[in-house]
Amino acid sequence: MAPLLSALLLGILSAFGFAPLGLWPLTLLAFGFLYLILSRADTLWRAAAIGALFGLGNFVLGLDWIAKAFTYQAAMPAWLGWVAVVALSLYLAVFPALATASAWWATRRVGGGAVSLTLFLGASWAASEWLRGTIFTGFPWNPIAVTIIDLPFAFVSRTVGTYALSGLVVASTGFMLILATRPRDALTRRTLLTAANIPAAIGLGILVGLYMAPALLQRFDPPPPPAMPTGPVVQVVQPDIGQGERWTPDLIQRHLARLQALSGVAGAKPRLVLWPESAIEGDAQDDPAVRAQLAAILGPHDILLGGGEAAIRNAAGDEIAARNSVFAIGSGGALLGRYDKAHLVPYGEYLPMRSLLSPLGLARLVPGDIDFKPGPGPQTLALPGFGKVGLQLCYEMVFSGHVVDESNRPMFVFNPSNDAWFGDSGPPQHLAQARLRAIEEGMPVVRATPTGISAIVDADGRVLKSLPAGSMGMMALPLPSALPATLFAHLGNLAVLLIALLLGGLAFAARTYKESFI
Repeated sequence: MAPLLSALLLGILSAFGFAPLGLWPLTLLAFGFLYLILSRADTLWRAAAIGALFGLGNFVLGLDWIAKAFTYQAAMPAWLGWVAVVALSLYLAVFPALATASAWWATRRVGGGAVSLTLFLGASWAASEWLRGTIFTGFPWNPIAVTIIDLPFAFVSRTVGTYALSGLVVASTGFMLILATRPRDALTRRTLLTAANIPAAIGLGILVGLYMAPALLQRFDPPPPPAMPTGPVVQVVQPDIGQGERWTPDLIQRHLARLQALSGVAGAKPRLVLWPESAIEGDAQDDPAVRAQLAAILGPHDILLGGGEAAIRNAAGDEIAARNSVFAIGSGGALLGRYDKAHLVPYGEYLPMRSLLSPLGLARLVPGDIDFKPGPGPQTLALPGFGKVGLQLCYEMVFSGHVVDESNRPMFVFNPSNDAWFGDSGPPQHLAQARLRAIEEGMPVVRATPTGISAIVDADGRVLKSLPAGSMGMMALPLPSALPATLFAHLGNLAVLLIALLLGGLAFAARTYKESFI
């Protein structure tokens, strides 16, 4: 029982590395002790239980913001939010259980020791995070790699992506433990130089090379001061409209007036005005009068990008579903394009098994009686005078390898979101994952949210300018430049398979190193 309780507590400890705390050394420490517990498991089921409880602790603390969403839902009691957090965490805990069980089994199968377990767990953790982000539409929130977003090692994602980087982070903690628990004379004379242990030394060397080289090649100068605007300006609006008043009909005109006032007036230079998700509360798709009202603040060369709903109607004209969309509106209210969200949030934007669950009193968290329908996936809009813009709506930004249309690569990704109902931890976690997307794709990301955190992020993941949570304002900045397509942009999540195979091969080669961690 003690190892299982320890695994649960270590999982909770590991979640302190996520935003807003960002205590990444605790995450590494937690994984180090996880190796000790796992190496002493005597059965496959015990190894799986250790991973499951570690994951349960990690997810319950890391996803506490989900409970906050239920406080805005009149159809369901607020306490049900914590039931949802625990239930979701129990499901998600299956993936770290698969990682620890498969690593333990593979190590026993090849007859290896600490080095083999370290490498096998790195490989299986990378694969399990990819699986978590894929199966049943996926839920990749808070990968382990995001805990090191402010360290140079985050740039490894530019080569191998987020999930593979998570595996490397996990494996690195095992090697830290091995090195920390070996006497100096054993490390120099026996561990590294004895012929039987050469595979272990080679594995450590290759892992360090994979983990360190991209970081060492990357410069980490502070971001330069923004240049004086010489071309189109990106202008981000944060209206501080809380979730509790968002869908109040009597406040629609007040919300619009606030958004327009914060957007300012047209000047000599073209502006790309960026509004949050769901900022447009009228029928921007089919009603030209609504678009003309929205465009009242735009000059002849300005464009507004703002989130809203696009109705899906039957032959009789009745609305039967909707899409969560971003509209591109030009001067005079011209509709220049539309993006439809592809990765919808189960129970948030649609209710699975509605015919079964709705009679039980369950409802989706976003108000309304009809479900949203998904769009086709990452798209790039060509905006006159501004070039190519990629779009990802809210939650879509956490899906590594699925945020950019690589066949039509944009200049930047616009990520409008509504984080107003996700408490204190949800918004900074969302921003951290958006920064990781910027690094791995080599592309600026601009986020606009109703209550914060809105941010302009450069292609190195640095926040050049931001508006804090709970504030109202507007920020303007010339758009940072994109980098050439990264290796990960070309490989996508094929990199996960390559890194998992490499670590697994090294683990097999290191099977002659049979010493334990301590």
